Amino acid sequence: MTLPPDHPLRRELHDEVHARPSEALQAPLRLSFLALASDASAREREWAHVRDLAASFGVALDPQARSHFSGDLGPFRLKWERHSEFTRYKFMVSGAGQAPFAEPALALVPPAWLAGLPGAVMVAAHAELRSAASLDTAPEALSSQSFSGHMLVGAGLAEGAGLAFTDFRLHDGFSRLLVLDRSMSPRQAGRMMQRLLELETYRMMALLALPVAQQLAPFLAASERELSDITTHLADCTEADEPVLLDRLTRLEAGIERRQSENAYRFAAGSAYHLLVQRRIAELREVRLPGLQTFQEFTERRLAPALNTVRSAASRQEALSERVARATQLLSTRVDVTREKQNLAVLASMDRRAAAQLRLQETVEGLSAAAITYYIVGLVGYAAKGAKVVGLPINPEVTMALAIPVVLGLVVLGVRQVRKLVSGGTPDTHR
Repeated sequence: MTLPPDHPLRRELHDEVHARPSEALQAPLRLSFLALASDASAREREWAHVRDLAASFGVALDPQARSHFSGDLGPFRLKWERHSEFTRYKFMVSGAGQAPFAEPALALVPPAWLAGLPGAVMVAAHAELRSAASLDTAPEALSSQSFSGHMLVGAGLAEGAGLAFTDFRLHDGFSRLLVLDRSMSPRQAGRMMQRLLELETYRMMALLALPVAQQLAPFLAASERELSDITTHLADCTEADEPVLLDRLTRLEAGIERRQSENAYRFAAGSAYHLLVQRRIAELREVRLPGLQTFQEFTERRLAPALNTVRSAASRQEALSERVARATQLLSTRVDVTREKQNLAVLASMDRRAAAQLRLQETVEGLSAAAITYYIVGLVGYAAKGAKVVGLPINPEVTMALAIPVVLGLVVLGVRQVRKLVSGGTPDTHR
């Protein structure tokens, strides 16, 4: 059957569902787990480090960088996975020690290689998978034997097919997780172990947002006080105060925007990790054990308030940004109104100036008409005197007197025609 060509990402996306399957685990088994926070710049170094470990046990790996690997290196089995913000390492050894956690799987890994791991440790845990029949499952006995007498958190897994216990404490830098197999298949045991370890990892990654929210609180309180002071002055400020208030608002808004850009990803990631924690807990299908808190109860008792604090800080920051934007818009409107008033005053002043110039121009035109008439009538008088001298019966004084209104009228008409031409009008040719 012939089909159109595949999408370039079809094969990669199709195989993604099989990319990181859980290991099939058979009791008894010891497992050490590390989750190290690292950024994208460490990807090649991480893969090179995994290749070096494999090479030290005679296993050759592909030199091209990869995002996950699972294989038997001889003394232990390694599962390595690269995620967006952290990298996970699982070291698995079949068999049990004399007592739980007495002989961790990590003891078989070269110490120098461990010390050179790129990144910073977020989670370090020793886990053991044992048969429920091999240990006294009473919480008091398990606490005394394997958890230094601390209060345990535990529950039945997969509706009672297994048991899991931890104290959520660090023992020499490592947390401890004990899983007891009642009737789980190897694949089921592997899934439960993976979910418990992911639960711890995602819980820690979600909590990374809490310090950011706590550090943001003083800034938000100071910004809210500053905004309150600005809005108080905004109600009765003068025109001279408006530029100062606008500058304060601009600085405040810039500071809030900078903080939002710095912590928006961390807050969003915290919420996403919290959802993963809740999903992993649901997938455990816990069954309550008498006298013990379940993983859901213990985890949510501290994680939920922490994430509520994060959400509150994010909401508070967003609300403050919106309030500052509204105050800025209000002040900008007020500044625009003030500017319009100033423009109206300038236009009124220009109108008065134009009117004064018009009156002055009319006065000048009147004086100009009188002066021109004076000179022209004078010329008419000289002409009349000359005519009288040559014998014509003309009285120069009468001639000048009669010429004055005629000359004045013509001069006024001429000035008006010139004004029309200068102002873009059309001279009146019918007059």
